[in-house]
Amino acid sequence: MINFKNRVENNMPDAIKIDKLSKHYGKVKALEKLDLVIKKGEVFGYLGPNGSGKTTTIRLMLGLIKPTNGSSQIFGQDSQKDIISAHKLLSYIPGEANLWPNLTGMETLHFLGKLHGEVDEKYRDELIKRFKFEPNKKVRTYSKGNKQKISIIASLMTKADLLIMDEPTSGLDPIMEQAFRTSVAEAKANKQTIFLSSHILEEVEALCDRVGILKTGELVELGNLSEMKHLSALKVQATFSSAPPKVDKIKGVSGVSIIGNELTCQITGPIDELISVIARAKPKTLISREPSLEELFLNLYGDKEVKV
Repeated sequence: MINFKNRVENNMPDAIKIDKLSKHYGKVKALEKLDLVIKKGEVFGYLGPNGSGKTTTIRLMLGLIKPTNGSSQIFGQDSQKDIISAHKLLSYIPGEANLWPNLTGMETLHFLGKLHGEVDEKYRDELIKRFKFEPNKKVRTYSKGNKQKISIIASLMTKADLLIMDEPTSGLDPIMEQAFRTSVAEAKANKQTIFLSSHILEEVEALCDRVGILKTGELVELGNLSEMKHLSALKVQATFSSAPPKVDKIKGVSGVSIIGNELTCQITGPIDELISVIARAKPKTLISREPSLEELFLNLYGDKEVKV
């Protein structure tokens, strides 16, 4: 593969530096005093429910909207004052791109490559094969997943120093999600920095060095997932012939729900005591699994309705 000369020197500033960044729409605080530093070569996961401020953060970093207060920098370039300089160092994957319906996939990739300025054509062709993408069809004939492949390939083929990805695997099947993970691993090995907004906790766990979690415009968690022990949970569901046992006093148990003879709860840490209590009550069925990200947000942050 061709490797472009890295456009960012090793002694350059952090990949992303955000200082007290805020965006208000009247009384609505879409983002409030965000402080965040992402090092060069880091893969950073950005999580949060819809409306938490994830996309607002990305739009501010890209200079697409103006902040109410604060600032953001891309490798030392001000996102608002030095937009052109900043954009030369990054590539962006939107969650859903508006593409040109009458162009073919390859024509679209060629056009987007020209806009960016640098493309590794050999790597582009490798990505086309990896994602099983048919480039000679008109964009209007593609499914959502295939349109998303265009955005992914177009971004990765530039080998930009910073890749900003907003729900990049939206519409992809599990096999293509794995192809995406392989590509991110290659970008990391190439010392590229990746800012990944995702709703798939498994994806974030597999790819990211650190994670930030937003809620109602504020950063409520920051660190690596091993430090966030409360995010490592099991969801347990059991049904009984009579009333379920009481488990809410067991260490690590939270989110207890009893409907009829069905018990649902989450547990972090050792599960021995919970299983013993359930076993003594002779359950008819017992299922355990990792909770979805929606369930984790609901349990941790108490939202009445949470979508990610």
